[in-house]
Amino acid sequence: MKTRYLLVVCVLFVLADLGCTFVQYNRMVLDGDLTAIVLPAPHYAAVLHDPFGWAVLAKNEVYAAPNRFFAHASMAAYFRLVPGWLHAFLTPIASLYAAAAIFSVLVQALLLYVLAVYATGTGQLSSWRLWLVMALLAPFFQAQGYAGEMAIIPQAISYTFFYPWPLLLLLVWLLPFYRLAQGQPWRLSALGMVASLGLLLVLAFNGPIIPGVVAVLLLGIGVRRLSQRAGGPAPLVPHWQPALLLALLGLLCAYSLYIGRNNAENLEHTRTLWERYQLLPMGVFKQLTGKLGMPLLVVVCLGNAYLLRRWAAPTPENRRIRLVLRWVGWFALAYVLLLPLGGYRTYRPYLLRFDSISPITLGLIFFYALSACYLLQNLAGRARIAYAVGVAAVFFVYANADRKLQVADGNDCERAALTQLAWAPANQPVVHLDQNCTVLSWNLITDPATSATNAAMLEQWGITQGSKQYYH
Repeated sequence: MKTRYLLVVCVLFVLADLGCTFVQYNRMVLDGDLTAIVLPAPHYAAVLHDPFGWAVLAKNEVYAAPNRFFAHASMAAYFRLVPGWLHAFLTPIASLYAAAAIFSVLVQALLLYVLAVYATGTGQLSSWRLWLVMALLAPFFQAQGYAGEMAIIPQAISYTFFYPWPLLLLLVWLLPFYRLAQGQPWRLSALGMVASLGLLLVLAFNGPIIPGVVAVLLLGIGVRRLSQRAGGPAPLVPHWQPALLLALLGLLCAYSLYIGRNNAENLEHTRTLWERYQLLPMGVFKQLTGKLGMPLLVVVCLGNAYLLRRWAAPTPENRRIRLVLRWVGWFALAYVLLLPLGGYRTYRPYLLRFDSISPITLGLIFFYALSACYLLQNLAGRARIAYAVGVAAVFFVYANADRKLQVADGNDCERAALTQLAWAPANQPVVHLDQNCTVLSWNLITDPATSATNAAMLEQWGITQGSKQYYH
């Protein structure tokens, strides 16, 4: 009976949280990369015609995003179709913002679910443990609050397609390997094998983050296998299927990194490799000394590890959970040390930012939810009550930080500017905007010609009558 009530409470909270998240993301401004990718702009056309970077391999050509085809293609397909589908219910302007918010919430919901499946071992929606883990995870998904340090779903919709979306796909792909590492049998049907092979291509050519994550994971698997060999003959991957899949993923990601060297966008930012490594300490310092979100997350993870060791019974499950934190820690260290190899961007002055460290953030919140769920079930008496109060306090801190539905610097001004463009006469090809805010751009547009891509996309979305360039 108690678990039934707990299930209802957790389900209602998670759904309410997702509803609030939709309201928040529906009020976010549209970023400056959206139309360039969806139309696409001339500098992004090459990647859509060369999915696997053959021009780089054969001709040493240099162009934008040669190893990011699937991120560009999925984003272009989504924003060419979904806003139009929503026209049956919403105005063209409202449809555009709603489409962005729907995708953000969908990715967040799926990440909550997949992480809970990892933590509980079940995907049954009737499981109270599954929903408890999802409820424990939900407050860490910050749309505002601590988003500047630890956002998993970025405020900029373009970044959602390049960071959390491919990470979600990677987590789905890795689930059979995780279960195998937990001692469960390898289960992948012939159809599942074909799907995994197809997803390999999507992962390897889906943005800047997956090859780096895979490199660290394979390094960890290699180290683990060497340690097992030192202790005995048992291999980490005893079946040919997982060994083949891991090898193929590693090779494809290595190829992706190779052709990524010819990314024209990297040539716009000049920092030597040594200079980038010199920036790392300050980047780590700023992440851990900014707002409360990230340092508190690290502290509560370490606190849970201490409680597991000191308060909980030393069961195999206890040791396994503590081992998860150890691996997350080693992953974080190796991943941060590899970050300078990915190039430099002026908007990430110290390399570490919420988007570039999102794999680490996911690992930390996963351990927290996994360990908290275990402690809540296995501590007894006053210890359980005291710990439950602590969990409630952590829950409150993050939920309170992200409580506001009204978005600071939201999209009211941008919506007004789009409305002005929508109502502009058909014979007016250039519009001077009354509003002093960005409109589908990173900066204010002072030259109408620079809005040509935006104007063409606004016409396709049915927002304007004809192509209307604009300026501030």
